[in-house]
Amino acid sequence: MNHIVWDGSPALFSLGGFELRWYSLFFALTFYLGYKFMERVFAEKGRDVSFIEPLLWHVAIGTIAGARLGHCLFYEPGYYLSHPIEILMVWKGGLASHGGAVGILLGLILYCKKYKESLIWLLDHLSIPMALGACFIRLGNFFNSEILGNITDVPWAIVFKKVDSLPRHPAQLYESFSYLIIFLILLTIYRKSKVDIRSGRMFGFFISAVFSVRLMIEFVKLRQEAYDTALALNTGQLLSIPFIIIGLYLCLFFKQTEKQTAL
Repeated sequence: MNHIVWDGSPALFSLGGFELRWYSLFFALTFYLGYKFMERVFAEKGRDVSFIEPLLWHVAIGTIAGARLGHCLFYEPGYYLSHPIEILMVWKGGLASHGGAVGILLGLILYCKKYKESLIWLLDHLSIPMALGACFIRLGNFFNSEILGNITDVPWAIVFKKVDSLPRHPAQLYESFSYLIIFLILLTIYRKSKVDIRSGRMFGFFISAVFSVRLMIEFVKLRQEAYDTALALNTGQLLSIPFIIIGLYLCLFFKQTEKQTAL
């Protein structure tokens, strides 16, 4: 069977010693679009738009620090505990979405304490650009020929030529497309809702949907670490379960303390 062959360069362009990768471009685009979206939300809701820049920095630092620590401690603890200085070497690669989620939450908690903002209000609105950002990040993984799927003979299998000559599930594209759908659902709710929406429901749907997708697609992805091969679920799936539970709780049982006006 003839399969699609992917041999694209991970770099958008190189100039001298400088190289701009698609992954970096998508990562930066995530924060730019998130900034512009929240700028519009703040203006529509009568909030001080000057608070958006510190919000961006809290989210950006939380994302990078949390994702890096998550990768080092969840997926390669033995290596990084023996080489702690390399934890700081983010440019070498290795970011974990679960750690990024925790890092964002901690960054937002600090932001809300300083600027007297509602944490759940921010999470509800940030869930929209975060879903789009997850879509972009997995596209970046595709360009890098990483986060590979298992070997398969399905008609849409892709051979990642920079890795080997075996047809594999395009797991990155499965996730990217799924996150795009989640983004469109959230954006539709935001645009169309004309009634009060219980606070926490948007964010609850976001994290339960995103990590449910992650849990399911992990079944067709290569396991990242050998130590979890004996388990029915891999590390990424086990880490996804608490997020799914929290999301369902926010959707179904969380009680707001004050009414949230239409999103």
